Amino acid sequence: MRVAIEAASLSLSSGGLARYTSELSLALARCFPADEFFLVSDQPFRMPSPAPVNLKCGGGPRNAMERRWWLWGLAREMGRLGADLVHGPDFAVPYFPRRPSVLTLHDLSPWMDQRWHHAAHRVRRRTPVLLELGLATMVITPGEKVRRAAIERFGLRPERVVAVPEAAAHWFRPVETVPTAPAPAPPYFLFVGTLEPRKNLDMLLEAWREMRRHHAVDLVLAGRRRADAPEIPPEPGLRLAGEVADSELPALYSGALAFVYPSLYEGFGLPVLEAMQCGAPVIASRAVEEAAGDAAIYADTPRELAGALAEMASRPELAAAARQHSLARAREFSWERTARLTRQVYEEARARFGG
Repeated sequence: MRVAIEAASLSLSSGGLARYTSELSLALARCFPADEFFLVSDQPFRMPSPAPVNLKCGGGPRNAMERRWWLWGLAREMGRLGADLVHGPDFAVPYFPRRPSVLTLHDLSPWMDQRWHHAAHRVRRRTPVLLELGLATMVITPGEKVRRAAIERFGLRPERVVAVPEAAAHWFRPVETVPTAPAPAPPYFLFVGTLEPRKNLDMLLEAWREMRRHHAVDLVLAGRRRADAPEIPPEPGLRLAGEVADSELPALYSGALAFVYPSLYEGFGLPVLEAMQCGAPVIASRAVEEAAGDAAIYADTPRELAGALAEMASRPELAAAARQHSLARAREFSWERTARLTRQVYEEARARFGG
């Protein structure tokens, strides 16, 4: 099979969309060496590394007409590559269904609260049309919660929507940190993700400040700040790490007293699995319950969250047990499993195309 994977999300420096496209394409190529996978886009992007020989960089628009990428350009590039199928991992597929297509619908947040996505106008308009007109042969969601919501909202046929869970990359693993200074750094709670309204950082800061009245634990916020995110002024104990390189993330996760993820809504919650695979205890909202299972401590109000932070800070035996729960939960997921389930969806799309 030859598969074209639309790779515009790889032009982003970080975030869940880029991680999904990168890890999925690498795992597909590793698991199915007889297939060929081509990453294509109308935007410059960086190839995932290390790419197997059957994961290749395809082309982009070759003339002005093909710059209308979803209308003409992508279909023409698929023809040049001889692709059997196209996968749109970022809420889109070509407008004209000349070949089977698979669309990944990561969540329904663009249609839930416009304050969560200040720049998602195109997705809000385009994706419902693609789904309601049946232009995507098959739809992938990261979990059953999004699958059920998508079927209901867009009137999709249940047999054409498949839940395929995601995973943490293999290089997320526990790292033993060795102090480099005579005085050890203060313990810290950690948030990793895009700084944006949906992540509920105001509640996190409120709960952390309450906890810090009794426990000297810092808070580290790591991630790129989106333009619509509120300003977070500096204060004692708060570390704004900015965007952190992938190579530094395992140590950052591993050294945290706990990973804290109070998001208002998630389709899955990939950073939770990354933290768990590094052995970090997780305190999170129930928005990530499908990813975290029974391995997280759940808190959905400022009071609950402050209490969970204080308990983790004062009970080392709780933290030790939570680390083991995290590692056990993370072992239930892998990108190889995701790739094999995704490949089955590709086969189903080819069988159903035109039907």
